[in-house]
Amino acid sequence: MADLTSQQIQRAVTAGQDRAQPLDHCLLGYDERFLRRKVIETAGGWRLLVNLGRATSLDHGDAFVLEGGGLVGIRAAPEPLYAVTGELLRLAWHIGNRHTPCQVEPSRLVIQRDPVIGHMLSHLGATLAEIQEPFTPERGAYGHSRTHAHEHGATPHAQ
Repeated sequence: MADLTSQQIQRAVTAGQDRAQPLDHCLLGYDERFLRRKVIETAGGWRLLVNLGRATSLDHGDAFVLEGGGLVGIRAAPEPLYAVTGELLRLAWHIGNRHTPCQVEPSRLVIQRDPVIGHMLSHLGATLAEIQEPFTPERGAYGHSRTHAHEHGATPHAQ
Protein backbone atom coordinates (compact mmCIF):
# COMPACT_ATOMS: atom_id res chain seq x y z
CA MET A 1 0.00 0.00 0.00
CA ALA A 2 1.44 3.35 -1.02
CA ASP A 3 1.53 5.96 1.72
CA LEU A 4 1.12 9.42 0.28
CA THR A 5 0.11 11.10 3.55
CA SER A 6 3.02 13.49 3.07
CA GLN A 7 1.15 14.77 0.02
CA GLN A 8 -1.75 16.90 1.18
CA ILE A 9 -4.97 17.36 -0.70
CA GLN A 10 -5.94 20.98 -0.25
CA ARG A 11 -8.61 21.31 -2.91
CA ALA A 12 -11.61 19.47 -4.28
CA VAL A 13 -13.49 19.99 -7.55
CA THR A 14 -17.17 19.36 -8.13
CA ALA A 15 -18.74 16.87 -10.49
CA GLY A 16 -19.46 18.16 -13.96
CA GLN A 17 -16.39 20.38 -14.23
CA ASP A 18 -14.32 19.70 -17.35
CA ARG A 19 -11.41 17.66 -16.06
CA ALA A 20 -9.15 14.65 -16.55
CA GLN A 21 -10.02 11.09 -15.55
CA PRO A 22 -9.23 10.32 -11.88
CA LEU A 23 -6.12 8.23 -11.18
CA ASP A 24 -8.00 6.36 -8.43
CA HIS A 25 -11.11 6.77 -6.29
CA CYS A 26 -12.23 6.52 -2.70
CA LEU A 27 -15.54 5.21 -1.35
CA LEU A 28 -16.99 7.48 1.34
CA GLY A 29 -20.34 7.31 3.13
CA TYR A 30 -22.53 10.40 3.49
CA ASP A 31 -21.13 11.41 6.89
CA GLU A 32 -17.56 10.71 5.71
CA ARG A 33 -18.07 13.08 2.74
CA PHE A 34 -18.31 16.03 5.15
CA LEU A 35 -14.70 16.68 6.12
CA ARG A 36 -11.93 19.17 6.56
CA ARG A 37 -8.88 17.18 7.66
CA LYS A 38 -8.68 13.41 7.45
CA VAL A 39 -6.51 10.57 6.14
CA ILE A 40 -8.38 8.61 3.49
CA GLU A 41 -7.54 5.41 1.70
CA THR A 42 -8.23 4.96 -1.99
CA ALA A 43 -9.46 1.78 -3.68
CA GLY A 44 -5.91 1.30 -5.02
CA GLY A 45 -4.43 1.43 -1.51
CA TRP A 46 -3.08 5.01 -1.44
CA ARG A 47 -3.28 6.80 1.90
CA LEU A 48 -3.80 10.53 1.37
CA LEU A 49 -4.07 13.42 3.80
CA VAL A 50 -7.05 15.62 3.00
CA ASN A 51 -6.43 19.07 4.48
CA LEU A 52 -9.08 21.44 3.14
CA GLY A 53 -9.30 25.08 4.26
CA ARG A 54 -12.77 24.57 5.78
CA ALA A 55 -15.21 21.75 6.40
CA THR A 56 -16.62 20.79 3.02
CA SER A 57 -19.51 18.63 1.88
CA LEU A 58 -18.52 16.45 -1.06
CA ASP A 59 -20.81 14.56 -3.41
CA HIS A 60 -20.56 11.43 -5.52
CA GLY A 61 -18.63 12.42 -8.65
CA ASP A 62 -16.55 15.18 -7.02
CA ALA A 63 -12.77 14.73 -6.90
CA PHE A 64 -9.75 15.62 -4.78
CA VAL A 65 -6.89 17.44 -6.56
CA LEU A 66 -3.46 15.95 -5.81
CA GLU A 67 -0.56 18.35 -5.13
CA GLY A 68 1.50 16.99 -8.01
CA GLY A 69 -1.45 16.96 -10.38
CA GLY A 70 -4.04 14.33 -10.99
CA LEU A 71 -7.35 13.58 -9.35
CA VAL A 72 -8.80 11.09 -6.89
CA GLY A 73 -12.51 10.58 -7.54
CA ILE A 74 -15.10 10.46 -4.79
CA ARG A 75 -17.78 7.78 -4.90
CA ALA A 76 -20.70 7.42 -2.51
CA ALA A 77 -20.27 4.18 -0.55
CA PRO A 78 -23.22 1.86 0.11
CA GLU A 79 -24.56 2.32 3.64
CA PRO A 80 -27.52 1.15 5.76
CA LEU A 81 -30.63 3.12 4.78
CA TYR A 82 -34.41 3.02 4.83
CA ALA A 83 -36.42 3.17 1.61
CA VAL A 84 -39.63 4.92 2.64
CA THR A 85 -42.86 4.51 0.69
CA GLY A 86 -46.40 5.61 1.33
CA GLU A 87 -47.92 9.08 1.25
CA LEU A 88 -44.64 10.68 0.13
CA LEU A 89 -45.54 14.38 0.39
CA ARG A 90 -46.75 14.03 3.97
CA LEU A 91 -43.84 11.78 4.96
CA ALA A 92 -41.31 14.14 3.33
CA TRP A 93 -42.73 17.02 5.39
CA HIS A 94 -42.21 15.07 8.64
CA ILE A 95 -38.69 14.01 7.63
CA GLY A 96 -37.78 17.61 6.74
CA ASN A 97 -39.34 18.92 9.93
CA ARG A 98 -36.78 16.81 11.82
CA HIS A 99 -33.91 18.11 9.67
CA THR A 100 -33.16 14.58 8.52
CA PRO A 101 -31.17 14.36 5.26
CA CYS A 102 -33.40 12.81 2.58
CA GLN A 103 -32.84 11.50 -0.92
CA VAL A 104 -36.02 12.29 -2.87
CA GLU A 105 -37.00 9.95 -5.70
CA PRO A 106 -40.26 9.69 -7.68
CA SER A 107 -41.51 6.55 -5.91
CA ARG A 108 -39.66 6.61 -2.58
CA LEU A 109 -37.74 8.64 -0.03
CA VAL A 110 -34.37 7.37 1.21
CA ILE A 111 -33.00 8.23 4.66
CA GLN A 112 -30.25 6.95 6.94
CA ARG A 113 -31.39 4.21 9.29
CA ASP A 114 -32.50 5.72 12.56
CA PRO A 115 -34.83 3.66 14.77
CA VAL A 116 -36.53 6.74 16.24
CA ILE A 117 -37.29 8.29 12.83
CA GLY A 118 -38.23 4.84 11.52
CA HIS A 119 -40.74 4.37 14.36
CA MET A 120 -42.23 7.81 13.71
CA LEU A 121 -42.62 7.10 9.99
CA SER A 122 -44.17 3.68 10.63
CA HIS A 123 -46.62 5.31 13.05
CA LEU A 124 -47.53 7.73 10.22
CA GLY A 125 -48.33 4.80 7.91
CA ALA A 126 -45.06 4.57 5.97
CA THR A 127 -43.61 1.30 4.75
CA LEU A 128 -39.89 0.99 5.50
CA ALA A 129 -37.50 -1.33 3.72
CA GLU A 130 -33.95 -1.74 5.00
CA ILE A 131 -31.58 -1.25 2.06
CA GLN A 132 -27.82 -0.95 1.53
CA GLU A 133 -27.07 1.66 -1.19
CA PRO A 134 -25.09 4.85 -1.78
CA PHE A 135 -26.80 7.84 -0.12
CA THR A 136 -27.01 11.14 -1.97
CA PRO A 137 -29.59 13.35 -0.20
CA GLU A 138 -30.88 16.71 -1.40
CA ARG A 139 -28.67 19.72 -0.71
CA GLY A 140 -29.80 22.76 1.29
CA ALA A 141 -32.19 25.21 -0.36
CA TYR A 142 -29.88 28.24 -0.23
CA GLY A 143 -26.79 26.55 -1.60
CA HIS A 144 -25.73 25.23 1.79
CA SER A 145 -24.42 21.72 1.52
CA ARG A 146 -25.81 20.21 4.70
CA THR A 147 -29.17 20.79 6.35
CA HIS A 148 -28.06 21.15 9.97
CA ALA A 149 -26.36 24.56 9.72
CA HIS A 150 -29.10 27.11 9.33
CA GLU A 151 -31.36 29.39 11.29
CA HIS A 152 -35.11 29.78 11.50
CA GLY A 153 -35.12 33.55 12.01
CA ALA A 154 -34.86 36.32 9.43
CA THR A 155 -32.20 35.79 6.78
CA PRO A 156 -30.80 38.21 4.20
CA HIS A 157 -32.92 36.37 1.60
CA ALA A 158 -36.16 37.09 3.49
CA GLN A 159 -35.66 40.86 3.75
